[in-house]
Amino acid sequence: MSETRRILTRLALMLALAAPAALPARDAPPAADDPATETRMTRIAAELRCLVCQNQTIADSNAPLAVDLRQQVREMIRRGDSDRQIVDYMTARYGDFVLYRPPFKGSTALLWFGPAALLAGGLAVLVVVLRRRNRLGADRFEPDEDVDEEPTT
Repeated sequence: MSETRRILTRLALMLALAAPAALPARDAPPAADDPATETRMTRIAAELRCLVCQNQTIADSNAPLAVDLRQQVREMIRRGDSDRQIVDYMTARYGDFVLYRPPFKGSTALLWFGPAALLAGGLAVLVVVLRRRNRLGADRFEPDEDVDEEPTT
């Protein structure tokens, strides 16, 4: 009797775990009642960086802070703020880092020119090393050891 009970318990557990997979998927309800507001919020949110993820916009992120920021943008839109006012508010509150494309100015110059400077520096080091290596004579390098050396006859 205990074996039957154990089998029935396992069967009930498997059915309980499989039940959600059998339900049809539904579309998520829109977060805003007005589709125009939602479209505008998505456009603005695509310009703002998620402060938690840092490599996603708040439109793409599911982090709780990004959800809160999207809701705050919706409220500012309903209040009648312009896109510029919303972005300026977020920048004033979180700094230029919140902008997915920061403006070009002295404090963000490293963000704009840093990758190019690193690439140029790496190429310069490569050129110097290769030139020095070309100037060395063949006797400065260790000869390759041939493992399969067989005398030719």
